[in-house]
Amino acid sequence: MTETEEGNLEEPRKERSPGAKFLLVLLTGFLLTIPLFASWLLIYDRQSQSETAQQSIVTGWGGEQVFAGPKIVLPYTAKVTETVEENGKSVTRTNTVQRELFIAPETMKIDSTLLTNVKTRSIYEVVVYDTNVTGSARFNLPEDFERSGIDPADINFARAEIRFGLSDARGLACDNKITADGQKLVLQPGKGLGETGNTGFFSWLDASALQDGEMAIDFDVKFRGTESLTMAPDAGETEWTVDSKWPHPSFTGGFLPTNEVSEKGFNAKYVITNLALGTSLISTAAGQQIQPQTKSRGLNSYYVEPGSGAESVTVSLIQPVDLYDQVSRATKYGFLFIGFTFVAFLLFDLIGGVRISSVQYILVGVALVLFFILLLAFAEIIGFALAYIAASAATIGLITAYAASVLSSWRRASIIGGLLAALYGVIYILLSLEAYSLLIGALLIFSALAGVMYVTRRLDWSSTLSRGRNA
Repeated sequence: MTETEEGNLEEPRKERSPGAKFLLVLLTGFLLTIPLFASWLLIYDRQSQSETAQQSIVTGWGGEQVFAGPKIVLPYTAKVTETVEENGKSVTRTNTVQRELFIAPETMKIDSTLLTNVKTRSIYEVVVYDTNVTGSARFNLPEDFERSGIDPADINFARAEIRFGLSDARGLACDNKITADGQKLVLQPGKGLGETGNTGFFSWLDASALQDGEMAIDFDVKFRGTESLTMAPDAGETEWTVDSKWPHPSFTGGFLPTNEVSEKGFNAKYVITNLALGTSLISTAAGQQIQPQTKSRGLNSYYVEPGSGAESVTVSLIQPVDLYDQVSRATKYGFLFIGFTFVAFLLFDLIGGVRISSVQYILVGVALVLFFILLLAFAEIIGFALAYIAASAATIGLITAYAASVLSSWRRASIIGGLLAALYGVIYILLSLEAYSLLIGALLIFSALAGVMYVTRRLDWSSTLSRGRNA
């Protein structure tokens, strides 16, 4: 140190102990989780914007469709007894009210083909489809119908309705056909089924044939939808066959089909009985609404009201790679990038004799966090794989060049660059191998910890060093 005019030596500045430096670096790394979390929020926001853009692309086309029915609805009269207070006295009255009886088919066979297309706008794209649902249903009054408590004499079979449910009726195309025992019916809008929120279409029907035997309903319905088709089975036995040339289906819901999936498309077949559904073929109440599963509830699934007992099956046309999910997963490994890089700099600080200030740690940490912003920005334009290469190359180059100045050595900086290159490569592998990501990640952290423990095994963490102090 320099000598003052009075001949006294200036007090030398003490360096922090290795333990204190470690805690300071640990605190710096912890503070960097704040911008790391902000990056994750940005990814979530961009994903929400993507979903909004996708909805705008398919506005008027038809959303995630739920198809239900057919069901025959029979109007009937019922007597309802109620007790009211009049002039301080209880008076019992019997009123006649109009109600509806829902009859599900004994057997139903449905075939549908999904003709897919990908609609794009700017950097956003969404899978849409046209489908032609053809099928036949056979209706009978159950042999134990009297157990329902409804007198057939109270039913107006001549004013029955045949109802179909479709969650987004905007997707209905023209030239839809329905026949009852070979007789063509005229379709009317509205009056759908409860499973689809009472949206859909119906036709007036004389169901007098049900009094004596069977009634056959054949239908050919064309409609459009987006990303998924959900079917609400309700027959004694429902057989649904669905096929498409889309090579990436997802089968979810209460039941799984037998299926064949290849690069040329898929074919699936569901066979579901009402015994498995736990529902009766006749009911005086409309079914519970089934909502197509949105991404906010979880991708490629379905949702029913809790306790409704409703079951459905869904075929989703998924994109094989969701870049927002991949970038989000990469962000979750952000602490590894920060931790490993900081450990490398700390070892040079403690063992290599290079003093590194807290500001320099922060600047390196910010560069590491900026990687995820670059990854997101590039991924929306050129895809995840190329974006990962571009963002990692930019980050490695920036930190390596900065490390050469901080560590006063390109050789030491090359060690940092090599470490980062290896780390980015391992993380990319982790993102690709979902089944073994936890195992590989755990082994990676364990190996790093073992290496740090070995290198610092003789380091006195509590010692305090100083420069320029006279003995």
